[in-house]
Amino acid sequence: MTATGRTSPAVGLATVDQPRPRPDEVLVKVEAYSVNRGETFQLEAPRPDWRPGKDIAGLVVQAAADGSGPAVGRRVVGHPPAGGWAEYVAVPTDSLAELPDEVSCLTAAALPLAGLTALRLLRVAGAVAGRRILITGASGGVGHYFVELAAAAGAEITAVSGSAERGSRLLELGAARVVHAVADADGLFDVVLESTGGPNLPVALAKLAPRGTLVWFGQASREPVTLNFFDFFTGPESATIRHFHYADADVTYGEDLSTLVRLVAAGRLHPEVGVVAEWTETAEVLDRLRGRGIRGNAVLTVA
Repeated sequence: MTATGRTSPAVGLATVDQPRPRPDEVLVKVEAYSVNRGETFQLEAPRPDWRPGKDIAGLVVQAAADGSGPAVGRRVVGHPPAGGWAEYVAVPTDSLAELPDEVSCLTAAALPLAGLTALRLLRVAGAVAGRRILITGASGGVGHYFVELAAAAGAEITAVSGSAERGSRLLELGAARVVHAVADADGLFDVVLESTGGPNLPVALAKLAPRGTLVWFGQASREPVTLNFFDFFTGPESATIRHFHYADADVTYGEDLSTLVRLVAAGRLHPEVGVVAEWTETAEVLDRLRGRGIRGNAVLTVA
């Protein structure tokens, strides 16, 4: 059985053939998978023959034919290109990491997309110790992970969160300040991480220090952005706007997943699982996620 996208944002269960791994892939029996809000957008107009699912954890039941990757019986977390909302999924060996006993599959399934994005944003931000960073849309999984990682690296973080509950959690994770709107942030900032787009991006840009960097990594508002060249003369002189996509990196998913797993096992990174449900409830969970009714990651378990 697998969760498959239809022409509407709904999903349904269907019987499909078990994946046939390529030589550099292992076959994983999925124990848990996480769903992301971005996947709800993709489900609105799914590609032909596409099946969703990029965040999985489970057990290797077939090793890679080329000899790479973990052996049969190893517990792993993986980031396949698609098809993870299923009982079985083929995962490239450079897109997974083994799990130690102290990290459960349920916890690990919440790591890949949000954790990889946060870790790679931190890398793009550079040496953050002592630097002032503003992150918008911080209530989501990426914001959660980034705040904890960057605070541990010595950054002074102002997080934008519309939720008082989430704001309190961000303060616990190390944010110096939490504001409810971008305009309320007390600039100027060395780095601005912007994920909402629409009217928020120009406001966030105005909070940037001269020669600072704005990293544009999302557009959750789904609204276009309008910028005025002359706005750069009042504050962010000679600023850089950098487009960010988490997949563009010199490090494999597997290497970064190993880093994230190590931090979780050491108690230095804390995945937040807001909902746990059986995979037969995927459609209902997606509806709640689409309506922003879930705080933290939504993880589905596969019986």
